[in-house]
Amino acid sequence: MAQLRFLSKIEQVAAYLREELASGKWHYEISGREDLAFELGVNAKTVESALRLLERDGLLIAQGAGRRRRIGTQARARGALKITFMVYEQSGPVQISYNDFSHQLTRAGHFSMIAEKSLMDLGMDLRRVAKYVKGIKTDAWVVISSPREVLEWFSRQAVPVCAVFGRCTHIPISSVRIDKTAAMQSAVERLVKLGHRRIVMLARTDRRKSGPGFHERMFLAELEAHGIPTGPYNLPDWENDVESYHGCLASLFGKTPPTALFIDEPPMFYAAQFFLSRRGLCVPRDVSIVCHDPDRWFTWCDPVASHFNWDARPVWTHLIRWANQIATGKHVIKRSLINAKFIEGGTIGPAPDR
Repeated sequence: MAQLRFLSKIEQVAAYLREELASGKWHYEISGREDLAFELGVNAKTVESALRLLERDGLLIAQGAGRRRRIGTQARARGALKITFMVYEQSGPVQISYNDFSHQLTRAGHFSMIAEKSLMDLGMDLRRVAKYVKGIKTDAWVVISSPREVLEWFSRQAVPVCAVFGRCTHIPISSVRIDKTAAMQSAVERLVKLGHRRIVMLARTDRRKSGPGFHERMFLAELEAHGIPTGPYNLPDWENDVESYHGCLASLFGKTPPTALFIDEPPMFYAAQFFLSRRGLCVPRDVSIVCHDPDRWFTWCDPVASHFNWDARPVWTHLIRWANQIATGKHVIKRSLINAKFIEGGTIGPAPDR
């Protein structure tokens, strides 16, 4: 008769953790030793010994003292992905919605994180981006508002990528884009009817690099369609930093001040309002301003900011479906186009020199 062998406490903890890993409780890193000890009601030394057993079996990978252990690929739940987000800049508005998406992604059985360095941190430099990305182990990338050359590089890599906004047209990758055509037409038409002729768009450098982007070209075409000649004045050049942005505003409001501004993003929109107020200019009495993007704080403004608005939920729906397809081994190119509409708000009014 075979002799019974009872598992030690360390082996019992290790067995429990194996089952939890197989169930997909953790998606990329296992909880820390102290958290596990509290959860299981055992001392930290017992947990540490159990974790080392799992390391020995290749289920966990140590990442150094004080850091959580990474889960080996053979221990991950089937179909679970690690998806890394590369944002335009760390303080960008996209991160407001990221938490909602991360929760949905976790419910779908995946794990997500934001890369420590943003495109701005890397200077929008393709060589720096490539070097940084190659040093990160991930199953898929989501790249927010990226320049074209960066997305073209991602499209040639083995790891799947999805572009959210950015200059991704005609690049063979999955993407979600906002179509601002109708919103732009409505906004320009409204401003022209209010007597505006000196209308300027302040767009990021990467929206002008190697020629204006689609929406920038459309803006200029709309002005021309209304009989307004266009040139560098309507789409001025400035570097991608705060000092250059304010320098551009100072130059614009020197000799021939614009009567209306289209502004790329909410942070730049608020910065322009502050600039104008310091100069004693009132919105919309002296200058009308329109933001290309929505922002939840606009509803707190009185009057509500004039802006382009769209429903963000289809963005997250697209990404969830894309991630689930990748998890099943389908590397299909999925594209979504979301229509924006112009919300007139209260930051536009008649041209002051009408």
